[in-house]
Amino acid sequence: MSSAPQSAQPFSNSKISEAEMPSLVEARLAAGGKIVVDKTRFQDELRTKGFSEKEDAEYVLKPYEALYLMHTKRLTLKNKPAVTFDQMFELLLKYDRNLMTKFLVYRDLRSRGYVAKEGFGFGNDFRVYERGEYEKKPAKYVVFGINEGTNTTAKDLGSAVDQIEKMGKEAVVAVIERRGEVIYYKASKMRFTENRYRQNNA
Repeated sequence: MSSAPQSAQPFSNSKISEAEMPSLVEARLAAGGKIVVDKTRFQDELRTKGFSEKEDAEYVLKPYEALYLMHTKRLTLKNKPAVTFDQMFELLLKYDRNLMTKFLVYRDLRSRGYVAKEGFGFGNDFRVYERGEYEKKPAKYVVFGINEGTNTTAKDLGSAVDQIEKMGKEAVVAVIERRGEVIYYKASKMRFTENRYRQNNA
């Protein structure tokens, strides 16, 4: 068996609407690069739009979520109001060296109107929901990001695709080009028929 990337575009190019975005929300930068949302009204709005996770008693934005909200001017940090996007990125990069890859894929998916949540541990991966299906149906896709030029073995890719398909989800590879553009490829398992004629006549 082998993993077979397919160049069909799995995601719509239509852009996110204002209704799918939160209003300006407030959070605070805590120790260890954690971005905590304290106020209930902000927690509720973010949660319904597919942002943040509850960790113990706190509502926390993932670093790529916080960067996306800063990028779209929807997030302010009450304890560091003057911090810029670039400064925030450099700070959070200390805690996750793959942050750029995650941010670029997350930003592209969100800009197309898709809710993307933390993945299943295949690397830089996300659970991605069909438009309008977040909190209504399970995620349809598992998307994992790969930077252009990165060496990935067919064995590793095939293993990830196999596990994703066993979960009943579609595997999608997001290739990040050097200019930051993201191109998606569906990936599936392909079986090769044994060549019995060649074996018998070897």
